[in-house]
Amino acid sequence: MPTAHRLTGDVKDLALAEQGKRKIEWANQQMPVLQSIRKQFIKDQPLRDVRITACLHVTSETANLAITLRDGGADVVLCASNPLSTQDEVAACLTKDYSIPTFAIKGEDNRTTRPTMPTLTPASTTGRRSPWTTARTSSPCC
Repeated sequence: MPTAHRLTGDVKDLALAEQGKRKIEWANQQMPVLQSIRKQFIKDQPLRDVRITACLHVTSETANLAITLRDGGADVVLCASNPLSTQDEVAACLTKDYSIPTFAIKGEDNRTTRPTMPTLTPASTTGRRSPWTTARTSSPCC
């Protein structure tokens, strides 16, 4: 079983997923290049057997990136790089409707975020090389 499928994520409220789905779908309509890449990824599966943990702003735009990576065959996990920009409804939708474990709650601080970090990078806490490919944005909060 892929690692991402064993994780459940940590979001504010899964009941927000429907609102998040509307936001993600609207943003997708504004991203024709990513739509094209996604169609090709679905067909070719270039990321099959690749694990990606991304630490990004959790918004409707980055949700479409995560969905595209997943549709390309990747095992994707997402965490928030900036809890002030997190869209709780998008995080809920990614977790519930797209099966992308997402660790993001708007307004979280280091005290509440720290307990989830070993879950995302299990080998890094033991001194071994992490099996996850990590994409990270620069963020003033982290």
